[in-house]
Amino acid sequence: MAQSSAAEVFERVDAAGADVPVSETKSGRTAAASGSDPWKRFTVDVWITDFNSVEFGIYRHSRNRAKSRQFSTDMDIFAEVKEDGRRTGLIGYREDLWKQRSGMDKRLIIRLFSDTLNWRATMDLMIGRSLQLTLGARGIPVTAYAVNTHEDKSIVYVERSANKWPILPENFSFFIFRDGRPTFYRLRHDLISVGGDYTLFDERDRKVGHIDGRLFSFGYWTGKVRADHADNKLMTVMKLFAATIGFNKACRRHIARLAADVRAGKVEPKIERYEAEYYLNPRRVR
Repeated sequence: MAQSSAAEVFERVDAAGADVPVSETKSGRTAAASGSDPWKRFTVDVWITDFNSVEFGIYRHSRNRAKSRQFSTDMDIFAEVKEDGRRTGLIGYREDLWKQRSGMDKRLIIRLFSDTLNWRATMDLMIGRSLQLTLGARGIPVTAYAVNTHEDKSIVYVERSANKWPILPENFSFFIFRDGRPTFYRLRHDLISVGGDYTLFDERDRKVGHIDGRLFSFGYWTGKVRADHADNKLMTVMKLFAATIGFNKACRRHIARLAADVRAGKVEPKIERYEAEYYLNPRRVR
């Protein structure tokens, strides 16, 4: 996928059915059978227009909201997820929050639904955390996201590294709890990339996954994760991250501008209530 082409699509935006059944270990990771494909694969296909089977129809939004409380009135479905040749999920974003708001109120919220529009996960751009890291990095935009899934109580925080030199590739990092133990990951933008290509490394710097954007495509990513790492949570993070690639530059610009305005006293910092809940003390008296 040509990055410039993808940017055009998402500039117009800005300007999980359950996963396919797989054999899993106790920790939820896919068991790699001998002789089988060692990778768990998926695609994220961004629609060029809103004229699709999910959005079409004057009563479509009301029916969708009835299926999931997470399907808000401003939810715009813009991509589908496919695995093993069939659609297993849909991805949407809060259009009004991203396109109509400004300053501290402008936020990116992307949600993954099943093929029948049951909520599976949410990926939020954390304005407070992003500003903290950006101000600490002396203005280098550091975006931070929170991934909340339906299957357990832990949040996955995906953050861009402030250790970013001009021209050199960016890195995102996160960790996932498995059987009470954290497993650390790093997503590195490929140095030679004709699209939104990222390589996933584990904590021992071994390649365990990849997201590949197609050249001359308007928003089509193929992803794969090594089978012994591909539990539902990591696959969810990879799908949502692929969906945010087209928003990446716009998010960095937004956070960089906000940080500059905060330093200059032009913006009064405030955190929206929904995001503030991520920062609450888990040991507080309820």
